[in-house]
Amino acid sequence: MPHTLATAPVMVLNGPNLNLLGKRQPEIYGTDTLADVEAMCAKAAAAHGGTVDLRQSNHEGELVDWIHEAREQHAGIVINPAAYSHTSVAILDALNTCDGLPVVEVHISNIHQREAFRHHSYVSQRADGVIAGCGVQGYVFAVERVAALVARG
Repeated sequence: MPHTLATAPVMVLNGPNLNLLGKRQPEIYGTDTLADVEAMCAKAAAAHGGTVDLRQSNHEGELVDWIHEAREQHAGIVINPAAYSHTSVAILDALNTCDGLPVVEVHISNIHQREAFRHHSYVSQRADGVIAGCGVQGYVFAVERVAALVARG
């Protein structure tokens, strides 16, 4: 049975190197930290009667495990797979097990203006929406989109 934002949090997953957000390449990713992103997402979810469960890992398998957990315990997934966007069939396969669960992919930078290898994302094949190039504000847009998709049922 699908969850609502009132009964389950939105899982916000962050891939490799995002633990260094605000410190690593601020000219590309800005100066906001992952804690700032979490606060922004929490505020956005609260406006829809919900909460977030923000996690970050540099390990592909851990992200896969969390996606499996989200299938049962979360209202939706916001995911910034970072470099795994371009390489991880495993993350795509995990997301494909999430039937009916809203998934929104986020990229802080506009991946289509960067190196050619960044133009393709495996995750986009499953995502219900993709937000790129909006800075960390894209996470807020993603949480709001998950809320809208959950409300539609």
